[in-house]
Amino acid sequence: MSIADRWLLPDGIEELLPEQAARAEALRRSLLDLYARWGYELVMPPLVEFTESLLVSGNHDLDLQTCKLTDQLSGRLMGVRADITPQTARIDAHGLNRPGATRLCYAGSTLHARPKTALASRSPIQVGCEFYGVAGVEADCEVISLMLETARVAGITKVTLDLGHVGIFRGLAKLAGLDPEQEQVLFDILQRKALSELDDFVAASVSDKGTAALLRALPDWKGDASLLAQAGAALADAPAAVRDAINQLQAIASCMAQRAPDVALYFDLAELRGYHYHTGVVFALYVSGVGEAIANGGRYDNFGAAFGRARPASGFSADLKHLMDLGQSEAQAANAIWAALDGSATQWQAIAALRAQGECVIAGVNGEARPGHCQRELVQAGMQYLVRTLSV
Repeated sequence: MSIADRWLLPDGIEELLPEQAARAEALRRSLLDLYARWGYELVMPPLVEFTESLLVSGNHDLDLQTCKLTDQLSGRLMGVRADITPQTARIDAHGLNRPGATRLCYAGSTLHARPKTALASRSPIQVGCEFYGVAGVEADCEVISLMLETARVAGITKVTLDLGHVGIFRGLAKLAGLDPEQEQVLFDILQRKALSELDDFVAASVSDKGTAALLRALPDWKGDASLLAQAGAALADAPAAVRDAINQLQAIASCMAQRAPDVALYFDLAELRGYHYHTGVVFALYVSGVGEAIANGGRYDNFGAAFGRARPASGFSADLKHLMDLGQSEAQAANAIWAALDGSATQWQAIAALRAQGECVIAGVNGEARPGHCQRELVQAGMQYLVRTLSV
């Protein structure tokens, strides 16, 4: 192995050098403080768990994203988490098992076996919030509002909130009488926006003309909040679950118009992000010029059933490093104090006192040169040590 091979990192894996790390940590602290002010309690799940816990959603994509290894103690298969949400659901259902509402937040490293997109990181620092125990759009509105506030704290402006509801697709697939295999085929077609394939599939698989027309129209139902009225009229005779999904989206649109009137809303009723994971409304934040969402989430009721406790749940997550790169947040300058050690006990006591007050003091040893970011220094003045500002 050459020297160069020793410092090369795997593709998609990156490290944060001091300036980046300082910005990331400052943003992490700001976001966790934000979540605490909203009543969300911090949890720190382990980096590695048995795959039975990490992959309870049955999400094939998450399975492919999870790096797996064998536990040398038990012989069981473990995974390095690719998503913290399943761990948080386990904590709510089993670790806490509280009655009523529970609000949890987290910030931790994850690992993806492969990048989600060509330029995506394989080692995101996932931050997010999960709201358990409350059904209905009120909880969804809180989670969406907190996701918007996350972008604001990160210094990201002019975002677009993208909204959909997986219940519309599920309800129409059921109305069409599709079996699970056909439903998966239709799902894949809509994900690829393959409209000619959609026409062929509907013609071959759906006998009822009215239902066929609704499925063909599904990709066209996208735009601002005005399309919800149009879709609602077209779906007036659809199953109750479909009509309820439209009503939920309308309620969320009204809520966001009140809470965040400056945020552009975009509705896509064929959006099936997290289809095998979510059970209701799905949402994501986008900014101009960035192809992927900067944060996303949705409702995933009954996820905790795998841990023995089915609960309503809604949440969102984002990559801290992505937020940092896109935003304008900055780490506060240290304004450090330089103290060239002279071996005096009095000097060391003065250094300790300054650090106890929250000051950054760099104690220079063995003729070490003063760093450029030290704008002050500790100097002896008679029997005391005082801080003075260095001239520029």
